[in-house]
Amino acid sequence: MNAAMHRLDVDVIVDDPRWVDAVDETLEDTLPTVVMAAIAGGGPPAGPAALSLLLADDARLQDLNGRYRGKDAPTNVLSFALAADDTDGLGPVPGEPIALGDVAIAYETVVGEARTEGKSLRDHLYHLVVHGTLHLLGHDHIDDTGTAAMERLEAGILATLGIADPYAVPADTAADRLAPLSPEAS
Repeated sequence: MNAAMHRLDVDVIVDDPRWVDAVDETLEDTLPTVVMAAIAGGGPPAGPAALSLLLADDARLQDLNGRYRGKDAPTNVLSFALAADDTDGLGPVPGEPIALGDVAIAYETVVGEARTEGKSLRDHLYHLVVHGTLHLLGHDHIDDTGTAAMERLEAGILATLGIADPYAVPADTAADRLAPLSPEAS
């Protein structure tokens, strides 16, 4: 963690108990480490910071997605940045952590993605925690340039945690993409 960051308060809220059974570790202990790695790699705030992680289910994420984004569907991760949206103009309270915001993650969607992509649930969860935290720090993927930069940043942060690049194309898939089409396929 950057020396300028004196403290990081991470409130892990396990709203769906399936997270505890599915990921064989104490999430309240391990996820703050993932958040610290994301903050160190993504441009830490100038002082103490705080954020919350909500581990919920698809129904909760669908509700949040509908209320705040107008999309009536679950999604894997939502980020609600507070520090970047200081609309009251008061700024941080001296001596108190900067409230970065909240990250919410949906159980069923993340389990399905991990299975489909051949990843462990733990690694995929960590990736989404990094992704959501980077959004709280102001990183985004609105255009191709931002997407490429954010993906590189995520891959680098995950590497510090011993997790493979989630965007890497498996060798067998890459070889299939480069193989010439057979006459029957054209």
